[in-house]
Order: sequence, then structure tokens, then C-alpha cells
Amino acid sequence: MHGEFKVPGGKLVVVDLDVVDGRIANFQLAGDFFLEPDSALAAINAAVNGLPADAEPATITAAIKAALGDDAVLLGFSADAVTTTIRRAMQRATTFKDYDWQLIQGPAVDPVVQMALDQVLSEEVGAGRRKPTLRIWEWEKPAIVIGSFQSVKNEVDLENAKKYGFDIVRRISGGGAMFMEAGSVITYSIYAPTDLVQGMSFADSYAFLDEWVIIALRSLGIDASYVPLNDITSPTGKIGGAAQKRLGSGAVLHHVTMSYDMDGDKMVEVLRIGREKMSDKGTKSAAKRVDPLRSQTGLAREAIIDKMVATFRGLYGLSPSEITSAEMAKAQQLVADKFGTEEWLQRVP
Repeated sequence: MHGEFKVPGGKLVVVDLDVVDGRIANFQLAGDFFLEPDSALAAINAAVNGLPADAEPATITAAIKAALGDDAVLLGFSADAVTTTIRRAMQRATTFKDYDWQLIQGPAVDPVVQMALDQVLSEEVGAGRRKPTLRIWEWEKPAIVIGSFQSVKNEVDLENAKKYGFDIVRRISGGGAMFMEAGSVITYSIYAPTDLVQGMSFADSYAFLDEWVIIALRSLGIDASYVPLNDITSPTGKIGGAAQKRLGSGAVLHHVTMSYDMDGDKMVEVLRIGREKMSDKGTKSAAKRVDPLRSQTGLAREAIIDKMVATFRGLYGLSPSEITSAEMAKAQQLVADKFGTEEWLQRVP
């Protein structure tokens, strides 16, 4: 069995192993990490060999740590990263490069249709009717997108939302509320088979699925990094946040919204939680907390998206695609049956 795991912000960890009579055998660790002393590599291999194949992750990590001396130095990886790679090997996990990735850009559609499309495209990938896909969203009108488990009245000032013409919609993933206006954000979704994140914790998978965009942002001169669980940030402020849903159909939905040129004052008027965060941080202006990509790059939104697409294509390959008429029909039906209903929107009033 063979497994690979690129540590977010770190190095590639590779393992090869067999399972013989229910135990790990012929284990070999490799990668482009740094490890001192040289003897530590053999110590890790010896610690893993003989462990039960169904050992809990904590057991594997503990065995590796116990085998390393106090003088061992691991740079670019950790004992936990080795454990993750072992789990990926035994669960036959895939990598980005194992797939023929497709790209959808736009179109701008009603916010409630966006919610339905996320579910439909995820399910189509899970069913094998669509290849794994990267979708760049466009916004037709202002919207507040709340997480699956958030309370409408706790998150949104309904009076101000109405005053500024914001639709309120609920997505299928958890996480916090997002403030969306056309041209002010960059939103993307990744629809992939769950095999891509096999063996990873949710925390690891968030950073793993967004590493390509960190690379893209850094190529634009932004000192971007990932802060667990789900924030993309820089030394001058937060850039965006991620949310994820693993569907029973065999697909993972991962989506991210990054601020390009956000009206911070309006956001605080419309989002109640925004007021709490500003108060907690002792910050008077929301613009000081959510640092837009425009101020850090000086580039047009389209130029940043072009760099993101080019980065993904260069790393993993990317072919043009579009939403099919059948997929759009399914999304419209989901709007009627689910996303456009008060029952769904008010599932947590």
C-alpha cells in the first residue's frame, strides 16, 4: 500500500507498507522533509512495523514519538503527519493528480440557486456523473449565506438586510455567516470524491484542500497562511473562511469565500455576529478586521481569479466545463423543494 500527504505549509510525506496477518509490515517512510539525526528514520520505521493495522491514530502517533530520542528534530512534518499518511495508505486515498479536474466559471445566478448547485454538483461527482470540479462563483445580487446550523435571528439584522436588498439563504455546510455582494468577494467550491481526503481529520482536510490557493496568493505577494480550523489570513488581517460537507453519496464539498473589496461598515449593520466580533476585538471599523485582497494586491478581482485558476491548472491540471442543463434543472427543483422554502431557511429560527 502506498500513501502520500502534503503537510499544509510543510513537506511531502510518503509511506509504503504491507499488511500481513493484520499487522503493518515492510513499512518505509520517505519524503522531502528534514529529519535529524539520520538514525531517526530507521527508528520511525521500526516503531511502525508490527503495529496492528487497525490501530487507532493516537496509538500510531504515540509509538512514533516514543521511538524518537529527545534529540530528534522533525522539520516540515510531524509524527501526526506520518500517522495521517499511514491511514491514507491503508484506506486507498487518492491525490489531486489522480483526477481529471474540470473548471466551471459562473454564471451569476440567484443566491438560492447557488446553494442548490453546491449540493447538485457534489452529488453528481459522488455518483460519477461529473468529474471532480473547481467552480468559481459569481453573484447576481447581495446575499447573506448562513451556515447549516446557525440561527437566522441571531446572525442577521433582518431590518437592515431588507433595507440594503440582501437575500438570506442557508447552505448545507456548517460554519459562519458570509456577507456577499457582486464584485466584493471571490467564492469557489471544490467537488471531489471523498477518497481525496481519506485518512485525514477534518482539520487536516481543510488546509489540504486549500493549499493551492495559499500558493496562488503568495505568488501575488500576499503572505497568506491557513489558521485552523478554517481561516485564510495574512499578517494584516483575515482574508476569508472555508466550510465543508461530506455527503453520503461519496463526495466532499469544500467551499471558500475571500474578501476582495468588502464594505465593512455595511457588513456590521447587516450581520449581528459582526458587531460582537468588532466589540470583542476593540475594533471600531470592520475594514480593519477583514483585509480585502484588493488592498493587498492592487489587482482587479478578475486578475486574482486568473492567477488562482492558473495555479490550480499548473499543479493538478484543469479543463473547461459548464453546468449542464440537467444539473441546472436539478438545482431548480431543489430550490422549490428545499433551499427556497421557509422550512429550510428557518430550520434554526
